[in-house]
Amino acid sequence: MAPRTAARIAAVQALYQMDLAGTDVNAVIDEFVRLRFPGTPGGEAPAGADAKYFSAILHGVVRRQRDIDPLVDQQLSEGWRLVRVDAILRAILRAGVFELMERTDVPARVAINEYINVAHSFFSDDESKVVNGVLDKLGRRLRAAEFERNGER
Repeated sequence: MAPRTAARIAAVQALYQMDLAGTDVNAVIDEFVRLRFPGTPGGEAPAGADAKYFSAILHGVVRRQRDIDPLVDQQLSEGWRLVRVDAILRAILRAGVFELMERTDVPARVAINEYINVAHSFFSDDESKVVNGVLDKLGRRLRAAEFERNGER
């Protein structure tokens, strides 16, 4: 598994933990890097995770959550809000939207595909379709120029 892919999966695990337990971002980063990343006894995070990228995703989601959540809410089916979505799915969407917003070093299509694959790591049902739908719509909105260059609208 590529280091950034592993970092994304670990970031989703950490965001899930933060969401449910209310743990501070720095405490979660420290816990994952010291205790959960491979090479530590009982390491549960994916092998080869890029710790810097992992940390950047977590800090970015926390910093931009007030911007991210309303964007996702707008893309969900009528009557659904992000707070009603499964906590893992919520973490995947938040991390994916953060990357679309700020990680312009990662092409939008790559970020979307990465988070669809992350969803497959956690779910076997329609959740990956939700991730694809939400991130594709937001990618076209947040990075319109990228899609126009590729002849997409």
